[in-house]
Amino acid sequence: MILKKLFFVAAASISCMALSQNANKQKLMDYLDSLSVHHRVMGSFAIAENDRPTFLKTTGFSDVAKLQKTNINTQYRIGSISKTFTAVLVMKAVEEKKLSLDAKLSTWYPEIENADKITLEHLLQHRSGIHNLTDEQEYWTYNTKPQTEQALVSMIKKYKSDFSPGTQYEYSNSNYILLAFILEKAYKKTYAQLLKTKITSPLKLTLTEVGAKIDPSKNQALSYTYSDGSYQPWQETDMSIPVGAGDIISTPTELLKFIIALENGKLVSTNSLSRMKNFIDSYGYGVAKVPFEKYSGYGHNGGIDQFRSVLYYFPELKTAVSFITNQSDYNNNEISIKMLETSIGKDFKMPNFRGVSIAAETLKKYEGLYKAEGFPLDIKIFQEEGKLKGQATGQGEFPLEAVSETEFKFEMAGIKMKFNAEKATMDFSQGANNFTFKKQ
Repeated sequence: MILKKLFFVAAASISCMALSQNANKQKLMDYLDSLSVHHRVMGSFAIAENDRPTFLKTTGFSDVAKLQKTNINTQYRIGSISKTFTAVLVMKAVEEKKLSLDAKLSTWYPEIENADKITLEHLLQHRSGIHNLTDEQEYWTYNTKPQTEQALVSMIKKYKSDFSPGTQYEYSNSNYILLAFILEKAYKKTYAQLLKTKITSPLKLTLTEVGAKIDPSKNQALSYTYSDGSYQPWQETDMSIPVGAGDIISTPTELLKFIIALENGKLVSTNSLSRMKNFIDSYGYGVAKVPFEKYSGYGHNGGIDQFRSVLYYFPELKTAVSFITNQSDYNNNEISIKMLETSIGKDFKMPNFRGVSIAAETLKKYEGLYKAEGFPLDIKIFQEEGKLKGQATGQGEFPLEAVSETEFKFEMAGIKMKFNAEKATMDFSQGANNFTFKKQ
């Protein structure tokens, strides 16, 4: 009788836990639906626990004009998560004696500044000093047009090095563009062929591939912004440009399969994965260190056009989360946290999307061009259809949501602004960065 009683108590405990987890997942679904209804986010979301999928959710449209809804097989551009795939290919090349991590860039591109000092490891860890070509304003003059290897290398080499190789960390897409070309030279195959033969085919990933022009008829999502009550289509970067830095398309479920396979030694050796996780300044080889409460994970996020993506794995929890959005006016870090909280059975607070209404004459006081000492960009503040918007030098405009009569936020980028009309100032904060701007 005692044994039966103990078993009953244990079974009841497990049953309650399962109910609690189901309730948490339902709340997460409600949360994602709420984001979609309020036009904050649309995309696909997935969680794997104990290396098995336990949560799938899609919201919104892959093609708004045709009212084509997303589904679990909708392909999205994943942006910089492509760098993790490129790093895996490099480590496989090292294992196959095709490349060496201490090989110098001068072997392939001697014309690039400091090429005789830059190693493949420097490129992998963003410690090369090579300037990020996507940081330059001229990038937006050619990003939608096909580019050759020669054209991209010519663009990269003309910029002065940011620092001496190995001395510091500075994220640069140029590093991974070069790594992709080096892989092609090492194997005498295209990056697309290498991705297929060494990663996607062995893992049976049928929806993960190098992208081309987006084709909605093939269940590929277009990207959008939401403004003035409607979804506006965004331009497409030509995928000949990001190469190994951001040219892959995939789905959250296939990204989970990829990172679980990586963790379990199905792509590279345990030693190679350990080297990939050799974090310096929180970045390893194509993966970043990801903290969550008392746990430490790894992975990458991405952004290209209006696509935003996340892929994280936490070994201690045996849990992975991934999502890709094709429209977002929200802080993706908040979504990541709520997905992880759900996976550990922790409750979270639902957001309140009831906006604060501010009179047009008050908003008019905040309009103008703002400058701050030590901040590289000016910020223009203006009204459009009764809403306040911002636009930094050379960048797209973004909506500002009123928190109070003087405080506004752009949640997707974690930006907060507080205006003082009498002093003609604007206090700006983003993460740990705080500046006081003066209206000109």
